Order: sequence, then C-alpha cells, then structure tokens
Amino acid sequence: MSRGLGDVYKRQMFIGREEELKFLEDRYNSADGQLVVLYGRRRVGKTELLRQFCQDKEHIFYTCTEIIDEKQLEAFSQRLLEKNHQAAKYITRFSDWEQALLSISELAKEKKIVVVIDEFPYMVKGNNAIPSILQKLWDEVLKQSNVMLILCGSAMSFIEKEVLAEKNPLYGRATGILKMQAMDFYSAQQFFPNYSTEDKITAYAILGGIPHYLKQFSDKYSLDENIVRNILSRGSVLYSEVEFLMRQELRETSVYNAVIEAVALGNTQLNDIFQKTQIDKSKLSVYLKNLLELGIMCREFSVDANIKEQANTQRGLYKVTDNFFGFWYAFVFPNLSELESGDAGGIYQYVVKPELERFTSYVFEDVCQQYLRKQNRKHDLPFYFTKIGRWWNKTDEIDIMAVDYRQTQILLGECKYKHRPVDVKDLKHFLAKKVAQDKSLYYYFFSKAGYTEQAVAYAAEQGIKLVGLDDLV
Repeated sequence: MSRGLGDVYKRQMFIGREEELKFLEDRYNSADGQLVVLYGRRRVGKTELLRQFCQDKEHIFYTCTEIIDEKQLEAFSQRLLEKNHQAAKYITRFSDWEQALLSISELAKEKKIVVVIDEFPYMVKGNNAIPSILQKLWDEVLKQSNVMLILCGSAMSFIEKEVLAEKNPLYGRATGILKMQAMDFYSAQQFFPNYSTEDKITAYAILGGIPHYLKQFSDKYSLDENIVRNILSRGSVLYSEVEFLMRQELRETSVYNAVIEAVALGNTQLNDIFQKTQIDKSKLSVYLKNLLELGIMCREFSVDANIKEQANTQRGLYKVTDNFFGFWYAFVFPNLSELESGDAGGIYQYVVKPELERFTSYVFEDVCQQYLRKQNRKHDLPFYFTKIGRWWNKTDEIDIMAVDYRQTQILLGECKYKHRPVDVKDLKHFLAKKVAQDKSLYYYFFSKAGYTEQAVAYAAEQGIKLVGLDDLV
C-alpha cells in the first residue's frame, strides 16, 4: 500500500482529547476572566492540547524554563510586547512582574485573549512571590477582564501543594482545574489504524496512553520491528526515556529503580516489595508514596473494599499504572548490559517475545474494563454501574466486577488472553466462582481467541454474554 502525504498528515493529526478540548472551550466561552490550572505528568500531551486549543484564537504562549528570575521576566516581557502591545513603543521590558502580568489586561481590550504560561512551576521557583502578585492582580483587575489565563505544569505535587492547596494565595481563584490523564485504549489505538485489534491491544500494553510514546511506533512496521527499533535499540527515544524522566523527577534513582522493578515483576504487596528490595519498611513507604504522587504507580483494592481498608497503608496491591514503565522495567532494565552491547534482536527473540502474551494479558483486563465503561456510558448494559474493578478474597479472584449504586446488581467479567478458543469448561469454571448469591448476577466473558461452538451454545443457555476481540473496538 503506497503512503503519500495524506498518510503523513494523518500521523501528525491531533488525536483524541475531545473531553479536554470541550472543557477548555466551555471556559473560553464563559463571561468574565478565566483562570485555568492544567497539569499532569510529563509527556501526557498538555502542551499539544493547549496548542490545538489556541490555534484559532488570539493567544500568547509562553514556556518557562529553569532560568534566574530576571531572565524569566525579560523573556516573558518580550512575548507580551511582541503582541502589538501599546507599551512596546516605550519599553523593551517590564520593570517587574506586577507590571508584566497587569499588562495582560491591556491586550484584551479589543477582544478575548488566551495567555498560556507553560511549566509555570519554573516561574514560581525563580520567584516565590509570583502566586501572591497574581492573586492580587486577579482579584483587582484580571477576573473582570477578557482574559483566559492558563497555568500549566508537569510537576504534579508542586501544582497540588504550592498552587491549589488551601494555604496558598491562588487557592479558590481557579475557574477550572484539569488534571490530564493518559489516553484510554480507544484514543491510543487511533495511532495505529492499520494494525489488527490484537496488535492494537499489544501496542497499548507496551506504550500505554502517552501520546509521545505512541508517536514513536509506526504501523508501517510490525510490532516486532517497532519494539526492536524504538525501545530495545540504543539511541532510540524510548530506550533512555524512563531514566531521563526518573532523573528529572526524583533523587536516589537507583532505589526507585529497585522498587519499580520489583512491582513490575509481580511483587504487588508491601511485604513482597520489601522482601525483594530489602529496603527498610518506613523508607519504602515514602518511596512508594512519591511514586503514587507521580502517577507511575497506584494502589489497587478489591472493588468491595471500604474507606477504612483503603486508608490502611499496609493494605492494597501496588501496580505500575504506566504501561510503558511496566514494560521497560520488566524487559529493558534487567537486560541493560546486553542491550548496551547492541544485541536488541537477541533480547527481543529470547526474552521479550516468549513473555509478550502473558505481559499483555494483564493490560487486556484493563481494556475490557474500558469497554464496559464505554457501554455503561451508552446505557448498553443490563444496569448502570457506579463502581468497577477487580475483586478478590482469600480463596477466589474475579477479573472484573461492576456494581450498581444500591449494590443489588453485579456484573462479573472473566478475561482470557490465550491462543486457544474458550471452551465449555472455562465457562463452567467462571460460573462456579462464589460471589454474593442474593444479588442479580450478570456474566460477561472476554476472549482473545474466540469461543468453541459448544461454548457459544452453552453461553446462550446460561445467559453469558460473549465478547470477542473485534467487539472491543
């Protein structure tokens, strides 16, 4: 199939983020000034989203860098004065931050203007008085003006603790707060229109929902080729991505490496992580807390866990939420010395490929959950659920459990990511799982390799809904 300019254009087109764009548009169309805080981990696509949003609007886009305060003010002044600013006739820079930020209202006299300050934490680190100055100007001038000011940042804990927290000057001033999350499977798979459903799921299992990672793969090449060229080969962007991010966000990277690797290899309980890493438990809890804050990890509880149980730091299962981090720590990190010697093909053939199906099977459960959420929004399920997740007790485990608000109806899901079709025995085993018998139960089965004829007939008898790979997309 020939690939012309149209295809290149399609690859570069902006994908997904409809909800986020709608959120920003709604704020833009509101009366009075708008102060929006948009934040999320690095590479999640914040800057791209804002550029897309600003495209057809009068705007100023300023990206802060880690420079001294005086230089930051000078660079910010230049961006403002470039914008046909009255003051540009008389000055080449503003004398202080108050003058610079106040001048934004001058630019909005004729029509609404969007002012984006990207990586805002760098500006504040250079001068910690900026939130107070901004608060004063917002209260006195800017909130009545025709300005939409967007403060954007990647340092999530900084934004939450230094900008949004109650003790800070800007507390309660924001007219919109958007924490950007990774894309879901449905947006991520749009990067690979020419892949089969199975390959789309595997690509998502490897790269997750981070646009910057998804862009590194191309569906012109097979998954095997993409993994070898773009992850396992020295010099590729994704080969060193995790180390780069870790050094940016954390000190003691060697300790964090040990913790994430332990979890990526299946040690999910606090005690298991301790056994694997031998890090003192009180210190280990701090390291885990920092990884939770960065969104690299999460703590998972059974869907029926109460608030008290979730508050207990000893409980819950730790899991790497970022698919790419999970992949990198499972396959790249333990084999760095071989990869450094240039044997990407060997590591793929003998380490990655034999394990890839098993690795993808965990993410497959997540994709099936997303499918059910999608059906739930469309009201295409037997009931509307308000909670969904995994369920387990001491003896049994269920891949997916969804529960309604009154907890009288339960949807149970089983996910099989194997090469062989699901047979009657699999379905009987699923029905035999012991869950609350006094509730209305609905059964959903998800299978990568389809179902035998006997299984289809048995499912129809028992009222089990069968979902195949192609149903998911």
